[in-house]
Amino acid sequence: MRIAVVGAGLIGRQHARLIADHPRLELAYVVDPFVRAEDLDVPIGAVVDRLEPVLNDVEGVLVATPNALHREYALLALEAGVPALVEKPLAESIESAREIVDAVDRTGTPVLVGHHRRHSPLLAKAVETIAAGELGEIVAVNGLALFHKPDDYFDVGPWRTTRPGGGPILINLIHDVDNLRALCGDITRVRSVTSSARRGFEVEDTAAVILEFANGALGTFLLSDVAASARSWEQTSGENPRYHSAPDEDCYHIAGTRGSISVPTLRLRYYPEKRSWWEPFAVTELAQERHDPLRRQLDHFAEVIAGTAQPKVTAADGLESVRVVAAVEESALTGMPVDLGAPAGLSAAGRSPDVAAQ
Repeated sequence: MRIAVVGAGLIGRQHARLIADHPRLELAYVVDPFVRAEDLDVPIGAVVDRLEPVLNDVEGVLVATPNALHREYALLALEAGVPALVEKPLAESIESAREIVDAVDRTGTPVLVGHHRRHSPLLAKAVETIAAGELGEIVAVNGLALFHKPDDYFDVGPWRTTRPGGGPILINLIHDVDNLRALCGDITRVRSVTSSARRGFEVEDTAAVILEFANGALGTFLLSDVAASARSWEQTSGENPRYHSAPDEDCYHIAGTRGSISVPTLRLRYYPEKRSWWEPFAVTELAQERHDPLRRQLDHFAEVIAGTAQPKVTAADGLESVRVVAAVEESALTGMPVDLGAPAGLSAAGRSPDVAAQ
């Protein structure tokens, strides 16, 4: 299956390497006006400036451009009837994300959103355990994404320090929002506060969020990219070897009426009989399986292209996560809670089975 990767930045090059090594996919084109084929150091058909001329020569498009360009390239692929894998976030705004969802409905061409952690076997096991009722009814959710980005992370340009969307809410929290939706269902209301006190940038470096879920559960989430802590998905899951791993730490804890689970260690505690704080828990650590979720995402994309699978993370899912993150930003700005109401993308684009099952 011939693939065009649009955008040769950090994540685009990672995708290009994985595609070049994939048994079912072929890296036919990289679309980027600022790179040469020899800069990429992978087997490649050609580097081109524009996507339109090569759309009739590929079976899939992977959009890894800056966020503001996701809509443009996703729509080009969809109008040409070519399935697309669009990196997270689906788009930089609710309006742009909704345009992509509408295009999926109109054309019948699938979009897989690049929330790659949804392809993690660790997350899948936790989703399966909760869906099976092992915890009873979900009561409370606690999430953490506390990490310290190095100073040179901000050297790439002013957009990471001065422009809306450059802080960890849109760049990092959106991953966790998607994870929590898979684990606990739709989020219907948020309240948040943010701070830029530590780095002093115009964008936030820290946020605290209160979440209300459609199933009645309440949640809290702490986010910071200046915290000397290892409680984030990348640092606890051990799935990306570039990050120092703290395998004894967790970044999510979900408690129900019968039991609770910590993720990604998959430590499960539950009452086998009488539920009381006087009674002992049965304690187990579920079997852990680790695979590169980016590679598994490409395996799934190949099935989506072939028509043998529906996207695990649909355009409607991507829109919903963008809506939640936008509500977090709005609440921080106004000081007021923001009601999300019912999910906005329930149409032919559908939602993934993970979220729909909650």
